[in-house]
Amino acid sequence: LTPIPLVSLARRLRAEIASRGSAFDLPARKWWVPDGAHDFGVSHFGRRAATPVGPAAGPHTQLAQNIVLSWLAGGRIIELKTVQVNDRLESPRPCIHAPNIGFNVEWSQELRVRESLLEYAKAAYLIEILKATRAFGRFPTDHGLETVFDISVGYDLEGIRSDKVTGFIRGLLEPRPLFDELRAELTGDLARFSDLELPEPISDCVTLSTFHGCPADQIESIARYLLEDLGLHVIIKLNPTLMGFDTVRDILHDRLGYGHLDLRREAFDVDLQYEDGIGILRRLREVAERRGSTIGAKFTNTLVVRNDSGVFPTQADPWMYVSGPPLHVISMNLMQRFREDLGFDFPVSFSAGIDVKNFPAAVACEMVPVTTCTDLLKQGGFGRLPGYLKGLRREMERVGVTSREAYVLAAGGHGVEAVEQ
Repeated sequence: LTPIPLVSLARRLRAEIASRGSAFDLPARKWWVPDGAHDFGVSHFGRRAATPVGPAAGPHTQLAQNIVLSWLAGGRIIELKTVQVNDRLESPRPCIHAPNIGFNVEWSQELRVRESLLEYAKAAYLIEILKATRAFGRFPTDHGLETVFDISVGYDLEGIRSDKVTGFIRGLLEPRPLFDELRAELTGDLARFSDLELPEPISDCVTLSTFHGCPADQIESIARYLLEDLGLHVIIKLNPTLMGFDTVRDILHDRLGYGHLDLRREAFDVDLQYEDGIGILRRLREVAERRGSTIGAKFTNTLVVRNDSGVFPTQADPWMYVSGPPLHVISMNLMQRFREDLGFDFPVSFSAGIDVKNFPAAVACEMVPVTTCTDLLKQGGFGRLPGYLKGLRREMERVGVTSREAYVLAAGGHGVEAVEQ
């Protein structure tokens, strides 16, 4: 990946919208243009986002221009690609295969940590330019533009406490030096954008992604560090292995028919166990409340299976990771079980096999955000995302409501209260 200077991105964005009606080759007909008649808005840790959807942390949320495309397509809660201390990884090629089910063997940023920090600052700046100009005249109003960024970091305590990763987080919490560096690029015909008001912090919420097999006490220690030392809102991304080997095998093989996916019990045995996960979240909820912060859970990470050399012939590790349709069913079942134990007021985000068909139902479960990765890696890319919001709008109209909150109520059987919203 090769980062492009902000000045080049801004100049291309303005010129391309004016001359071709597209942005970074995504035509305006595939953007999501807020209509003002429907309120999809959500609150995410005290910040308003105009929609509950966005890209999940993945290979498509590393470069500034891709983040901008996700915004133009309707993403308003944007999960940034997971950053870790080892920023010189070499991923095998190919590392992603997503014809229907998703398979991958990549799991961290492909940029240096400093480069990732600059990309996210550039993306935030470009989005503010688009907001200030209503996408250079393409949006009819200022409605529906509020945006939230979510940091993602991993994978162990030592790495996250390092100067490199903690410095990355602090850079997003206190981005003024980054923005001043970027403002200096905007001269001449772009000078009018050099004094825009920019978001500080860029983000104060983080999703913790831990490696498969990370000990329970280390997960808890990392979350405490993020909550107590850095003052962040924290979401812990949970693994589908929490459902247990027998339950996952029953769902995956017997009910869904994905018998060719080779589950191995040893991968489940070394991973976080369900009761340990529940205990961590209960204890951390008390910590967060004392700090005036929030703890939540994300469902879920990818599912580990034995590597298929026919898919990833250059992968040296014995494992590969599954996403897409089968993960959706497993993760929904796991989410429901956690909610029954922790209470339905416990903050939940979701990203497992989300697509245009199941997105409205996931929103009805009152999860925030509902993000997607595998579906956006298929043909059409970010141009697939507006269909999610169009589908949600149709469902809202079907039940006679105009806001997401009312839609959640109606979906839960509270139709009268929903209509009164």
